[in-house]
Amino acid sequence: MKWPASFFSCGTNCSSWPAMGGKLPGPASGTAPANAYTTESNPIVVIGEQYIAPYPVDLKIQHTVFTVAENNFDITDVNDNPIFKVKNKLFSFPDRRVLLDAAGNPLVSLKQKILSVHRRWRVFRGESDKSSDFLFSVRKSSLVHLKMRTKTTTTTTLDVFLASNTSESLPDFKITEGWRDSSCTIFAGHAIIAQMQRKQNVKSLVINADNYGITAYPNVDYAFVVALVVILDEINRNSYD
Repeated sequence: MKWPASFFSCGTNCSSWPAMGGKLPGPASGTAPANAYTTESNPIVVIGEQYIAPYPVDLKIQHTVFTVAENNFDITDVNDNPIFKVKNKLFSFPDRRVLLDAAGNPLVSLKQKILSVHRRWRVFRGESDKSSDFLFSVRKSSLVHLKMRTKTTTTTTLDVFLASNTSESLPDFKITEGWRDSSCTIFAGHAIIAQMQRKQNVKSLVINADNYGITAYPNVDYAFVVALVVILDEINRNSYD
């Protein structure tokens, strides 16, 4: 898949950019799948060039519900250094979340489209809602129930469209996830750009939190990956309300 040139202005020097409000996370551990995205000459940049690394990046997300009116996402590296934060107010209209860098600067706003059949979310640069700052949208593609002998597995598929893809005939990215097996994979065509694994422990149960581990593969905008995982979480949470 050929990506729009407007999204890739950093060339091959993206790794020299520090993460805004913090340092670039270290390399991920583990082995990447054979079809993981690694193309240095064509990095996937959607939110910012400074969120590109030449190696896989592991991040942790903790989603904590403080009250019925507010819940936050805290995103750190594997050493618990803060990288991003997502703040949201459940009773905002329309539903809106803001992705902040480690210094508290707004990067993008995530807004749910009200009365959308496909639970569409639209993402804008900063705290804007102007069409000129529109970056991408995410919508629910399908909900498939697969009978597996004694249990039913529910699989959610999301389609992601960049702002330049006005026809939306084909998605630029696709997210596939089986919520019961607590994982998701993000694709660009047939290449895997990121994976998420849900993690649970005693502490997270006590403080009413969900924990996720994310791996963004080389030359992929990991702020963009975080935004997609947050939207996936919100869509699933609303589905079971």
